[in-house]
Amino acid sequence: MRKLWLIFAQTVTISLAALFVVQLFYPQLLPLNEKSATSIKEAPSQAEDNHTQPGSYRHAAQAAMPSVVNIFTSKKANQPSANPFMDDPLFRHFFGDQMDEQQSQRENSLGSGVIVNSQGLILTNHHVIESADEIEVALPDGRTFPARIVGTDPETDLAVLKINVRNLPAITFAQPSNLSVGDVVLAIGNPFGVGQTVTQGIISALGRSHLGINTFENFIQTDAPINPGNSGGALIDTEGNLVGINSAIYSRSGGSMGIGFAIPVSLVKQVMEQIIRQGSVTRGWIGIEAQDITPELAESFHLKQVRGSLVAGVVRGGPADKAGLRPGDILLEIDGREVIDSSTMLNVISNLKPEKKVMIKLARNENELTLPIMIGKRPTPQLARNRE
Repeated sequence: MRKLWLIFAQTVTISLAALFVVQLFYPQLLPLNEKSATSIKEAPSQAEDNHTQPGSYRHAAQAAMPSVVNIFTSKKANQPSANPFMDDPLFRHFFGDQMDEQQSQRENSLGSGVIVNSQGLILTNHHVIESADEIEVALPDGRTFPARIVGTDPETDLAVLKINVRNLPAITFAQPSNLSVGDVVLAIGNPFGVGQTVTQGIISALGRSHLGINTFENFIQTDAPINPGNSGGALIDTEGNLVGINSAIYSRSGGSMGIGFAIPVSLVKQVMEQIIRQGSVTRGWIGIEAQDITPELAESFHLKQVRGSLVAGVVRGGPADKAGLRPGDILLEIDGREVIDSSTMLNVISNLKPEKKVMIKLARNENELTLPIMIGKRPTPQLARNRE
């Protein structure tokens, strides 16, 4: 009996030793490890689960991201005046290569753009491609193509480019009437050159103007982070439709501070169609220097309401001059549309076709007058800056 007990004890000891060795050096052989590995719970893969995660905007991003491109521009760096010693053979022998290298240096910048049709038309900001000697567009699939400028509109900061590629994924434009403050939006672009990026926020305000960014302003304000390199990129809704073109930010540091501005699709579409059709934008013009009516001005002119636009100056020989407008007149209505301030006056006149005769109502010496005026064509931005 004692012998049997000794054999049993030795067998148990050897088995435990063998189990210890296997556990230490070959743990995968033990069924215990296999059970513990298979007991981990995992979520189903996307192929198994067709439902979008709560709060996810993946479908909107997937719909719009193929239509957003990166834009790389370069131009010759500003160089000082020619060195008087450059023609000296001895000087060029020692410093010629260095001077040639400095003269050939180029300044590079980057931005974003949006494919608006399958034939290679791309919308971006004017300031992204301004003064560029070379423009290159990088598609999301990695292909790059040189681009040419179809036309630009500095006064709204929009530009249209063209690349020689077909069958591109064009973005879908949202209905402007569907936009409301509080709607969720996504900004897509290439911030700081890190690559295509999607950020999320809401529409903080609509119709922002008097910001001094562009001549014609009607911005969407959003807190979706917009950083350098995002300019010209897409602001989309939760369906992946384009609601605006990212254009500017309010920042003290150069980065996003939660206040970004996008040009709304209503203005984008209007400008883009003119650029594609005729290479530029034609606007109405009457030739006046305008100023907003302040409460102090309203009191001094004995106005009943603080509204209208003060004529501070008249361009000699312009439509307003020919119609008999004078400095000190206050515009109240143009073509039957009320003038609230100088910004609305600017927009009303710019939307009128040149060579069209309209009636304007104005206040002069505490009396209201109605005069006919022939709308002219707005000059180039260099001549028309701060003028209407």
